[in-house]
Amino acid sequence: MAHEHLDEKLINSLLGDGRSSLRSLAEELDVSVTTVSNHLKDLEAEGVIEGYSPIVDYESLGYDVTAIMHLKVEGSALPQITNKLEAEKQMISVYETTGDYDIIAIGKFDDTDDMNDQIKSLLEDVDIRESNTSVVLNAVKDNEQFELDIPE
Repeated sequence: MAHEHLDEKLINSLLGDGRSSLRSLAEELDVSVTTVSNHLKDLEAEGVIEGYSPIVDYESLGYDVTAIMHLKVEGSALPQITNKLEAEKQMISVYETTGDYDIIAIGKFDDTDDMNDQIKSLLEDVDIRESNTSVVLNAVKDNEQFELDIPE
């Protein structure tokens, strides 16, 4: 029996509870456990699902400051700077961007002193021509994933 849009429904179910068992997913989607297992394996092989991770509330662990850094970088040094930022464990996102800045990086820090220390050490790099750092006052929506639309 063909189950239209099963992959999308499976992804949406996992977004609701990433720890769902194959059996509970099969029951929810009204398919066999084997079907769920095969679809999950395919989605993983295609790189659509890259893993299963807990959602960590860093603020509850004492990382009270989120900072967004905008960097203008010497063109040839872009890969070096992005690699350096990527290697920093507290940088949760690093993007190469169009527009006024070449890189936008988002980090989580214990406090403003921790943030200042890390940013100062990063900005010692002569290839960073300009920087602008914003501290997040209120995370209205933070690292949310969204359910896929399922056509009628």
